Amino acid sequence: MKKWIAVIIGIILFNSIFAENGYNLWLRYNVIDNPTFLQQYRQQISSISCPSDNGQLIAAHQELQKGLSGLLGKKVPLQMSVINGTVMMGLPSHLPFIKTLVSDTVLARLGNDGFIIRTIKHEGKNITLIAGNKEAGVLYGAFHFLRLLQTQQSIQQLNIISAPRIDLRILNHWDNLNRTVERGYAGGSIWDWQRLPGYLDQRYYDYARANASIGINGTVLTNVNANAMILTEPWLQKVAALAGIFRQYNIKVYLTARFSAPVEIGKLKTADPLNEEVKKWWKDKADEIYRIIPDFGGFLVKANSEGQPGPQNYQRTHADGANMLADAVAPHGGIVMWRAFVYSSESPEDRFKQAYSEFKPLDGQFRKNVLIQVKNGPIDFQPREPFHPLFGAMGQTPLMMEYQLTQEYLGFATHLVYEAPLFKEVLNADTHSKNNGGNVAQIIDGTADAHVLSGMAGVANIGSDINWTGHPFGQANWYTLGRLAWDHTLTSAQIANEWIRQTFSNKKAFVDTVQQLMLASREIIVNYMTPLGLHHIMGYGHHYGPAPWYNKAPRADWNPVYFHKADSIGIGFNRTTSGSNALAQYQPAVRKQFENINTCPENMLLWFHHVSWNHKMQSGKTLWEALCEKYYNGVDSVRWMQRSWSKLRSYIDEERFVQIQQLLNIQEQEAVWWRNACLLYFQTFSGKPIPAGYEKPDRTLEYYMGLSFPYAPN
Repeated sequence: MKKWIAVIIGIILFNSIFAENGYNLWLRYNVIDNPTFLQQYRQQISSISCPSDNGQLIAAHQELQKGLSGLLGKKVPLQMSVINGTVMMGLPSHLPFIKTLVSDTVLARLGNDGFIIRTIKHEGKNITLIAGNKEAGVLYGAFHFLRLLQTQQSIQQLNIISAPRIDLRILNHWDNLNRTVERGYAGGSIWDWQRLPGYLDQRYYDYARANASIGINGTVLTNVNANAMILTEPWLQKVAALAGIFRQYNIKVYLTARFSAPVEIGKLKTADPLNEEVKKWWKDKADEIYRIIPDFGGFLVKANSEGQPGPQNYQRTHADGANMLADAVAPHGGIVMWRAFVYSSESPEDRFKQAYSEFKPLDGQFRKNVLIQVKNGPIDFQPREPFHPLFGAMGQTPLMMEYQLTQEYLGFATHLVYEAPLFKEVLNADTHSKNNGGNVAQIIDGTADAHVLSGMAGVANIGSDINWTGHPFGQANWYTLGRLAWDHTLTSAQIANEWIRQTFSNKKAFVDTVQQLMLASREIIVNYMTPLGLHHIMGYGHHYGPAPWYNKAPRADWNPVYFHKADSIGIGFNRTTSGSNALAQYQPAVRKQFENINTCPENMLLWFHHVSWNHKMQSGKTLWEALCEKYYNGVDSVRWMQRSWSKLRSYIDEERFVQIQQLLNIQEQEAVWWRNACLLYFQTFSGKPIPAGYEKPDRTLEYYMGLSFPYAPN
């Protein structure tokens, strides 16, 4: 017994000595450092039994063997015979007794990706059963079982039934063919196109494992600002090499389609979607793609936005363009995800309104294999936005959610911002679209309008940095996308808790402190960047740092002054009936709440109203005083984050502790910059002093306005 205890102590010390660089993400599989759980798991798990007649089943048992052997500190063998403690995996076709344990109703609920995990007796042996209708379900069940051990949960009497609420759970990479990443803050692209298809980096396998562990089943490899070259045969062979790896983990590959490809690489004179030659070109191209990549998922398209070509170049509609591509991939089971992020410099209307104005009239005109991909808010991934008015407005068309994991407007990869509260705020928003019911989550999962297709996408924050996401906490946003796409009823706290336990430590003091930091972090960044409904006041082009004064962009709605409209009277964008009337795009109950300045939530106030500097807030303070309070609270809260983190050194490896500590120092400096620059600028309009008791800015407005960042990543 003493020897066994010594071994455990040695394991714990071993795990705590060596630094970690974050490469393993939440799949660390270090030996469990709780002797009680380690002993229990070792007693309950003896071996793995799994058929090896499919690549996904092989991936499942390999992952389970790797994970269990690491977590238990001993090799867990794979064997066909069943003994006490066997973890048995398979399908009803492999294990007919499953149908005697699980009703047809439950099996039907699982669909293709769902799984059951049950503690049962089989042939007199105590076993853990992981089963699904398809191999993918077994794969996801294996990862879920490992998560239970990683987070030190009981596995004694398991009876888990889990199936995804959303079918298409997708990462959108904004990666270019030259390995740069648009809005990438974690290094270059992980796709080494030059060495593909001959060289298959281990990173591709680990990327696929990480995605499968959280249920992500699709990846769009290329930037929405698309390059037609990716659709040529040599490049498709490179894509096929990646698809071959990802297939083992139930991940389909998608590509962005440049609408003008028939002209650029097909030598046609037009890309008109109603032209018969163009239709044939896309059909032939789809046939070629599916010959090379039989399980190709389909296309993601950005059209007629920010200079990208599209059907409107030929006086056609978005439906015309999407349907042409949909018809090309339909015979192969492919889909088209058509982005609703459109706005035109020729249109004088509020940019907030343009997507709704273009897409709402087309409801019901899209093919059955088309989804409209809609950003969570109507502008562009701001720290806080109201839900997009298209949600609840297109009942005849499946809409899929587009979030942004890469922190383009959230401090890049130097600010700790856990995005789950942002995502959940939108998902829980009531659109009042169906008899005063139907939140955004019910619209995108298809239940509100009985759609077959459903999807959630996230713009990836993944790059070549050793820890994948630049900021170690950026990993949590990747993790969150997968978990919420699988089950959008999970809370931000639940997701944070399991991510912390897998990524860092199960120690209660550490988990509680870090979870508190994570849950507060999104509101903190809103406070020091864009409080009370301010939005899009970041630096021009690169979006780094504050620039509310900027007014030299080639189009009005690229200028921060367009969005805040500060003057001597007040601040904010009037979107009521007396202004741009963007609120008319929402259902009456939503419109009524936001239209009235007294019922509009104060955290959205300046989104919808131009508000007097002297307006009395619910606290009794004036708007100016409340604005100052928010900015100063934001900075004070970052300092609280710093203090809280500084107390956690003994719980994790020194390498990641110091890295996060340094990043929090940068975040504090930049929060002060945001606060000072914005308040000094807005003060020129309000004419009011910063209230007594606050530390005064140590630089002038002219200093901040003179800062330049020509090499900021964008």
